[in-house]
Amino acid sequence: MKFKVAERLAQIEEYYFSKKLQEIQQMNLDGCDVINLGIGNPDLAPPNNVQKIAAEVILKDNSHGYASYKSIPELRSALSSWYESTYDVKLNPENEILPLLGSKEGIFYLSMAMLNPGDQVLIPNPGYPAYACVAKLLGAEILYYELTEQNHWCPDLESLKKLDLSRCKLMWVNYPHMPTGQVVGPDFFHKLIDFAKEKKIIICNDNPYSLILNESAPLSLLKVDIKKEVSIELNSLSKSFNMAGWRVGAILGPKEVIDAVLRVKSNVDSGMFLPVQFGAIEALRTDEDWHKNRNQIYKRRRQIIWDIFDLLNFTYDKNQVGLFVWARAPDHIKEVASFLDTVLKKSYVFITPGMIFGTGGLRYARLSLCANEETLLKAKTRLENYLRGQQ
Repeated sequence: MKFKVAERLAQIEEYYFSKKLQEIQQMNLDGCDVINLGIGNPDLAPPNNVQKIAAEVILKDNSHGYASYKSIPELRSALSSWYESTYDVKLNPENEILPLLGSKEGIFYLSMAMLNPGDQVLIPNPGYPAYACVAKLLGAEILYYELTEQNHWCPDLESLKKLDLSRCKLMWVNYPHMPTGQVVGPDFFHKLIDFAKEKKIIICNDNPYSLILNESAPLSLLKVDIKKEVSIELNSLSKSFNMAGWRVGAILGPKEVIDAVLRVKSNVDSGMFLPVQFGAIEALRTDEDWHKNRNQIYKRRRQIIWDIFDLLNFTYDKNQVGLFVWARAPDHIKEVASFLDTVLKKSYVFITPGMIFGTGGLRYARLSLCANEETLLKAKTRLENYLRGQQ
């Protein structure tokens, strides 16, 4: 029997990294030993007590049933305390915080809760592909706003003000930005909020990278929009606490939005595993020294990645933050994605092409900090040997 899938899948392809990982897996089966520097999958462990607490809870007989859709009160209180101590933002744990199975879930649930077919949504280019993927699945119309190196990877709000945005309900922003690592300050967020109020648009800031190599004070959009009039935020423990596989995130904002997202979520999943919740609570109590030590490791790795990009004659901004380094290809490389595919096949080092983040990334590449120094140096040596062979 031939199965006919839903028409909404016509615009959706399998996620790039899903396909690429299959290709890399096959290369490894063929004996290639590929070094994967493409994905932001933390290789470091969470804080020590996180695993200990989760292990203790998992051994209890009453830990294995369905959990609350809203998660346990202790987790929401821990998230509230963490947001106040980290971002100076006060949130009511009863109705302004909803824990999620990772913040990627929040992109889908918020879109489901807010967007009808035909509604418009503003999405950054370059930007995280999931924003556009979900919009397409829901039949929303995507309005890409261009981010450029010349404009410090920030939207041109004056140009956006001139557009008819009467059908636009939601705008995705992501600062610190992925993939470019751009940080913004309160002044930009004030302008963004004024724009949202004028155009009657909800702004959601996807904020998982603010504790990674960020020398400035971590900033939340909710710190600037104190009354939470137009602002929502997603956050995650995946990157900040090395807990990507635990799937712990949260959506934070006004009660009306949290209630709407809960209506979606409660019909899709059945809550977060209780030991994971207690592990997350312990993580959120982690002191600043742990974050400093993790960032020191990432700084050493970043220096090697800078060296790798120097080898390739790519240019980059040393002030970018987060779990990656974003770099521009030299002009003589006409097709960056094709060049990086050749690098993969000849040196067995995988570097992410910027094109997967939109047309604004066509001239760029991204390297991840999620590999130890020995692996990074091995990748550097392979690339040196490859380039030497090209001379």
